[in-house]
Amino acid sequence: MSDGKQGAAAYAGFTLSLATQHVAQGKAWFEALAAEGHITMPWQETFWAHGFGMVTDKFGIPWMVNVAKPPQA
Repeated sequence: MSDGKQGAAAYAGFTLSLATQHVAQGKAWFEALAAEGHITMPWQETFWAHGFGMVTDKFGIPWMVNVAKPPQA
């Protein structure tokens, strides 16, 4: 079977998200996804996260990796 298309698929209209409570794990995920990909927002601390970054992997799939800070009481 084949859909008859040649070349790489174009992914649009969604972003996959990974979340963890561990900064080291989040950064490792981000770096693995960024290998041979394209970083759209570098890994960094934000007002809501200990670590956050956005990347499109080598297959063209967009990702967000987040290590959220606990909510303020």
